[in-house]
Amino acid sequence: MGQKIHPVGFRIGITENWRSRWYATKKEFPIFLKQDQEIRAHIRRHYRSAGIPRVEIERTSAAVNVFIHTARPGVLLGRKGANVDKLKESLEKITGNLCHLFVRDIKRPEMEAGLVAEEIAGALEKRAAFRKAIKKAIQTTMQAGALGIKVEASGRLGGAEMSRTEKNRAGRLPLQTLGANIDYGLAVAKTTFGVIGVHV
Repeated sequence: MGQKIHPVGFRIGITENWRSRWYATKKEFPIFLKQDQEIRAHIRRHYRSAGIPRVEIERTSAAVNVFIHTARPGVLLGRKGANVDKLKESLEKITGNLCHLFVRDIKRPEMEAGLVAEEIAGALEKRAAFRKAIKKAIQTTMQAGALGIKVEASGRLGGAEMSRTEKNRAGRLPLQTLGANIDYGLAVAKTTFGVIGVHV
């Protein structure tokens, strides 16, 4: 039987770093974990259009440091940084602690798996043909200089009665070579027919 493991978790300590970096006692651990989930959910919910593939969280005894990687910092920051204080306040409410925000700009969004997946999901929500959307994303990424890309979309593709999986790939993608720098992204397209999952 195929035992599936999360591609990021599989590579932690080799090519990937932890997304949450802190140490906690047995009592604090579940509280911090829940807060991390809430922080990420809050940012994703309110700043979907900012193109945020990952949020990293560090904790010190005094404060919580949140590193937001974004392709469109302007959307996240707002006019003259108006959104920053608002976001900081809401995060402080979640954690009950002092929060520091660090916005990291992503120079090449087409090389971020999470953003490519979101791009395809967005196209599917706008009723684009799924094959065309996948092909276009693959083309853009390969032109940006990626060595390889694999895209998988599954669900009621094109509104079909039965759900199925469509796979497409280009270049080389050595998934068993742990030293290879492989990025993974997942996005969900909420269409009128139901949910379509996109893996990149």
